[in-house]
Amino acid sequence: MSEFDDDEPITLSAHALAALQEFKTEEKTRLEKFEQLYQESEDKFDQQQAPKNITIDDFKEDWQLSQFWYSDETAMILGKALLEGADEDTVVVIASAPSVYAAIKQLPQDEVPTKHIYLLEYDPRFKVLAGNEHFSVYDYNKPNDIPSHLRNKCHRLLIDPPFLEEECQTKSAESAKNLLVKDKTSKTKSGDLKYKLISSTGERMHEVVLKNYPDTKMTDFLPEHKNGLSNEFRCYANFEGFYWKFK
Repeated sequence: MSEFDDDEPITLSAHALAALQEFKTEEKTRLEKFEQLYQESEDKFDQQQAPKNITIDDFKEDWQLSQFWYSDETAMILGKALLEGADEDTVVVIASAPSVYAAIKQLPQDEVPTKHIYLLEYDPRFKVLAGNEHFSVYDYNKPNDIPSHLRNKCHRLLIDPPFLEEECQTKSAESAKNLLVKDKTSKTKSGDLKYKLISSTGERMHEVVLKNYPDTKMTDFLPEHKNGLSNEFRCYANFEGFYWKFK
């Protein structure tokens, strides 16, 4: 007979059982809250609104989709950088970075100069966050399938390609070209440039990013993630401002 009987039931220690129960309780609570938020959003979609009490923590990361949420501080800095110097006519698009959109929703209304802020994301759950009017399902593999109301209408763009692969980065850059306005010289009412581009991605994509966005440079801002993502991330932009300088 072997030392371990295959028919012997596996038992967990008291500590492991407590940890498992805590995980199940937290997961149940999270799912119940999400269901409530979804119902609230369904009730408000007719008014083109979305509930305001949603945070990125209400959405569990799906690693199959390469979802890794930014830390709260990073998401807020990226969001504020997009809005810096904007006016009520500025169109802002956030592609594949829902934690940044969620951070902007947490800002007081007087710190958000424009209502034209849109979220493009492959995961349809995020319609709950942005609402019908401001959310579109986006697949980086289909860069020409940009919503017609945003095609070459975007003044400010943050794009975070989901995969650290050249093909994904290149197709995401094609999406950016289809989103961004052609005029890069117009200014907001405060005198700031309307056209601003941010690409946040892994450091090893450096050459690919600069090839796809030749008007951007690496900045000294280092994006961080909530769950200790090991890949070194960098922020590339075509502008300097309060939140970063060129490196």
